[in-house]
Amino acid sequence: MKAALTPNYGPANILEVKEVAIPTVGANDVLIETHATPVTAGDRRLRAADFPSISKVPGRLMMGVFKPRNPIQGTMFAGRIVAVGEEVTEYKVGDDVFGSVDNGTYAQYVVAKADGPIAKIPAGISFAEAADVPYGAVTALRFLKDMAQVKAGERVLILGASGGVGRYAVQIAKHLGAHVTGVASHRNEELVRSLGADEFIDYRQCDWRNSQAEYDVIFDIADTTNFAEAKPRLTETGRYMSLFISVNVLVNAIRTSFGNGKKAMFGVALGTAADMAILCDWLAQGVIRPTVGEQFSLDDIASAHVAAETNASATAMVCVANSAQIRLAA
Repeated sequence: MKAALTPNYGPANILEVKEVAIPTVGANDVLIETHATPVTAGDRRLRAADFPSISKVPGRLMMGVFKPRNPIQGTMFAGRIVAVGEEVTEYKVGDDVFGSVDNGTYAQYVVAKADGPIAKIPAGISFAEAADVPYGAVTALRFLKDMAQVKAGERVLILGASGGVGRYAVQIAKHLGAHVTGVASHRNEELVRSLGADEFIDYRQCDWRNSQAEYDVIFDIADTTNFAEAKPRLTETGRYMSLFISVNVLVNAIRTSFGNGKKAMFGVALGTAADMAILCDWLAQGVIRPTVGEQFSLDDIASAHVAAETNASATAMVCVANSAQIRLAA
C-alpha cells in the first residue's frame, strides 16, 4: 500500500510517499481503507518535533529522540472496513467508520481496535467531514464537558475560536447551554458566529484582558495567556483551561486544586468509544458541524501540511482512497 512517511523531523517537504506492507489485523481489530485523514496541529508538531514548553524532552522520549519512532504519522481517519478480526462482532466489512488511532492514518489502510475510539459514520456525512471530527471535537468535549463541567447559563471565553479545537469548542459550549464569546482574527468572525458564538472579539483590535466582563470558563486553545492574566476576568468559581502544559499552568493547577475558588486546569484528551458515541449522535443531529478546507491527495501531503500551517480556520484534509483528486471543498 501507499503511505506517507516522516523519515526525520523537519519541514513539510520531509514527508515522502512510499510503498509499505499493509498492517496485520488482530483478533479484535478492523482493517480500514482510509478515505480521509486530517492534518492536525499535533501532526504538524510531531513532524517538526515542535513539542511545546516542558514537553520537549518527554515528547522526544515518547515519539523518538532523533527521528519519529513511528514514521507513518496521522491519528484521525474516516474510511470503509475491508476486514475484521475473528473476535469482532460490532462491525462488519463494508461499514463506514471514523475515529482515531495512535498513528498510521497517512496510508491507504489503517488498523484500529474495534472497541477503541471509532464509530459508524452517520448518514449524510462525507468521509472528509467525518475525519475532521475526532481531533477537535473530542478535545473540546473532554475539556468543556468533563473537565470544566460547563453548565447552562455560564459564560465561556474561547481563545483561538477559529482553530481546529476552537471551532468545536464554540459549538459544544453552546450546546451545553453556555453564553459563548469567541476570540480570533476579524477575518474569521463570520465563521465563529455561524458556529454559535454569542459575542466575538477581534484580538487585533481589542484585548479581552482589559474588559470588565467576567467568565466562568476561559479556554485557552491558542496559548496566548496564562492563569495570572486570566484570573481577574474569572468569576469566583471560574476555571482557566489550557491545552498547553507549561511550568506556569502545572504549578497553578496544583496550587488551585485544593478547596474552592478560581482554578487552573490542563489535561490530555484521549478519545474513547464513549466519546465517539456522543459525537456520532451530535453529528447526526447537527449539533456539531465540521469545517473542512482544502483537500489534497496522499501524494501531495506535504502541501496539505503547508496549508494547515497557513490557515488554521479550516482543516486541510488528505483524501487517500481517491488520491487522484485535489479539489477545494465547498
